[in-house]
This record gives sequence, structure tokens and C-alpha cells, in this order.
Amino acid sequence: MYIGIDVGTSTVKAAAFDAGGRELAVAARPVGLAMHGGFVEQDMDEVYGAVVAVLEEVTAGRTEPVEFAGLTGQGDGVWLVDTAGRPVRSAASWMDGRAHELVDRWLADGTFETVFRRTGGAMFPGSPGPLLAWLDSHDPKSLDAASAAVCCKDMVFQRLTGAARATTDVSDASMPFLDPLTRSYDNRVVELLGLTHRRGLLAPVSDPVATGETRGEGLPAGIRIAGGPYDLPACALGAGVTAPGDGLLIVGTCLAALVATDQVALTGEPAGLYISTDRRGHWLRALPAMVGTAALDWVLSTTGVAHDEVDPLLSRTPPGANGVRVLPYFAPSGERAPFVEPRLRAELTDVSLESTRADLIRATCEGIGYAARHCLEAAGLTGTLAVCGGGTRSTAWMRLLADVLGRPLRVVEGEVGARGAVLAAAERFGVALDTSAWTEPTAVVEPDAARAAYYAKGYEEHLGRLSQARTRARD
Repeated sequence: MYIGIDVGTSTVKAAAFDAGGRELAVAARPVGLAMHGGFVEQDMDEVYGAVVAVLEEVTAGRTEPVEFAGLTGQGDGVWLVDTAGRPVRSAASWMDGRAHELVDRWLADGTFETVFRRTGGAMFPGSPGPLLAWLDSHDPKSLDAASAAVCCKDMVFQRLTGAARATTDVSDASMPFLDPLTRSYDNRVVELLGLTHRRGLLAPVSDPVATGETRGEGLPAGIRIAGGPYDLPACALGAGVTAPGDGLLIVGTCLAALVATDQVALTGEPAGLYISTDRRGHWLRALPAMVGTAALDWVLSTTGVAHDEVDPLLSRTPPGANGVRVLPYFAPSGERAPFVEPRLRAELTDVSLESTRADLIRATCEGIGYAARHCLEAAGLTGTLAVCGGGTRSTAWMRLLADVLGRPLRVVEGEVGARGAVLAAAERFGVALDTSAWTEPTAVVEPDAARAAYYAKGYEEHLGRLSQARTRARD
């Protein structure tokens, strides 16, 4: 039996798999997000406690031995820990917006573009660089007290294993300090962000991902565990996206577009990042937008619609949602892909007294689809496209998404991140698993030709509205 752990932003999950990749059991626990005035924080002890709880639940009553475990989790943010991996303060989430003024300044003075041209990482307010710089100015005592500034899975790995020091891996280190070619920290970038005196907080990069043995919390002591990669590349592995040109769209809290590549091109509009992987010479061009299902969740909550009503409501209004349009940029920190616009906000237009809840919901789903198409095109998608995440549970939305994107979707359901974490661990431990069986799609959704043609025109209109909105956001 193999265990995959996925420490998400709002939910922590663990899944047990057999040797053929079949899910044997899944356990999940919600974790909180504290939002106030643009700050978005998480309680590290709550997150770690949820990890221990789901591991205990997923293995309870099972007689099969645990061969090994793989760990993944949300990326970015800043998780300040002491030498034992315990929190110095609440974690600043990747959704945090407090550092937007720093990003604005770096956009204006050229620092932002310089960093992207060196590392392929386009900073956004919730990425480690801006957050560390903000903390250095506003909460230096926390940085003084910390042993390391890590990401979520790194904290969990250290506490599960009792490792003597915190480490990270090339995937989490990719934003914004890692040189994707040398796979080491770029000290010039650290200097540009005014963090040279905090350089010691950057955890050593374990290349490939670190391994250890559990110390008896959640899993029995002595179980082998691999600490990474973080959730985006883990999902790519779990969906079988490894060939250059193939892509993955994760329709989750964050709408993330990833395309496998064997080239790093630090040109074009600075946005997203190149995620280094355990395979040298192989990267993921990642354009993770700030909001995915969170946008739809907000509209559902505001309109009083339950999740199980989405599919029937999508069938009650035609493509184009009777003229209602949504720019789905709901995050308090603006947007980060396929462009960075910290002050961009969502817009609902052409709404009238005649508009229905179905119109609002379809327009939101279409807007998210257009944002996804924008990201995938910018990431260089040329091959097949897999899709995973909570949004795949809506059959009607998947049909709509195939139409908006104008291409077939390989739908991969289940715990894709946890599955990828196991596959990464198997590679690290030299265990042969049938990756084709582990990554087989649940279904393939084909687009309707007429609707795809309609949405191709709608996409061009979306880009026009977005351009105007970006101009307003800068004024």
C-alpha cells in the first residue's frame, strides 16, 4: 500500500493506493484561512494536525503494510519555522495580498522584469520574495526568530520526519530565487529584493527531493517518505503530463495551467514561472491564476445556489449567458497569470433585472474558461490537455470548458496530487510502478464544433474587456 499526502490550501487529504494505482481509501480535513485587510494566513499547527489526522484515518483498519509515502502541498507563501519545524508566526498564504505595494514598485522600477529574466519567475504579492521583503520591513522580529522560511510541504516533512533542519526542493524553490538552469539560488535576485541579510533563511535545496523516515505521528515510525514536489508538478505527474507540449489544467481553488517543456525561454510578458523538476532538462511552464473554483464558490454563495444545482442551471441558459459577462479576477491580491496585475478586480457586466441565477453562473464558468484558455495559450500548449481538480465533478462544466477551450479534455479524477506524490516517491526510491495505469484518464470530453466556434469569438471579446480592465486597474 502506498500513501499520498496532499496538503491543500483549504483541505488536507491523504489517499491510499494499491500497486496498480487504484484508490483504496481517502481521508480529508478542512483547514482554515484567516482573511483580513488583504492578509491571508494559516495556522501551521492546525495544518499539521490535519495531516496527522488524515494519515491516521486513511490507514485505520487496513492490514496492508505501508510501503512508502509521498508528500505534496500548496506552494508559495512564507512559512517561518524554528529549528524543529515549528511555527514562529502564522503562515502567510500564497493568496496573501499585503505585499502588493512592493510588487507595484518593482513593476515600475524594472526589478520585477529583471528577476523574471534571470529566473523565469514572475513575482506576485503572495510569493516568497515580496512576502519576505514585507516581513523584513514590518515584522523583522519574526524573521529574527526563524530558522528558515519554507513552503507548506517543507514544514510538514520536517515535522513528520524529525529532520534536523528544514529543506526545500527545486519545485518550491523555483519562485522566485532559483536559477532554472543551474538549479541553485541566484544571489543577485536575493540582493535585488533587499534580502541579502536574510539569505540564511532560504532553506537548502534538496535536489532531488529529500527523503526520510516517519517518526510515528500519523504513520508508524520508520515508514519511508519523500518530501515533494509541491502540488502543481505533483498533479502533472499524477495526470501523466510529462511529454513536451502536453498540458494540464487544474480547476481547483487556484486555476493552474501547466505545460511540459524541455526549453526555458525568458522572453515575452513576465508572468508565471518555470517549475524545475527532479528530471534535469525538464520543466513545467506554469501559469497559475489566482482564482479558479473560488470564483464560482463566491457566486454560488452570493446567489444562494448549492453546488449540486450547478449542472441543471448551466443547461437553463444558452452559451453567452444571455449577454452577462464575468471577468473572474476575484482574488484580493489581483492576478498573477498570464500577467501580473495586483490591483485587478472582478467585473460583472450587462446584468439587468432580467438576468437569472443561471446566467450569472454560466457567465462565471465561461469567464473562468476564457481565463484558462489565456493561460494555456501563453504557456505554449501544443499537445494533449488533461484536466483535474474539484471542478471536474461538474459534468456540465467540463462540457462547457471543452467548448470554451476548443479541444478535447482528458479528465483525470480522484486524488491526482496525492497520486503524483506517490509516483515521485516511487522514482526516488527506485520502485517500478506502471505510470500508464496510474495516470489513465477517467473520461475524454470532446468539444462541440458549433459551440467551440462561438466561444472562439467570445474569447477575443474577453481579451478586449480584460485589456480595458487592466488599464483601469493601473489608473
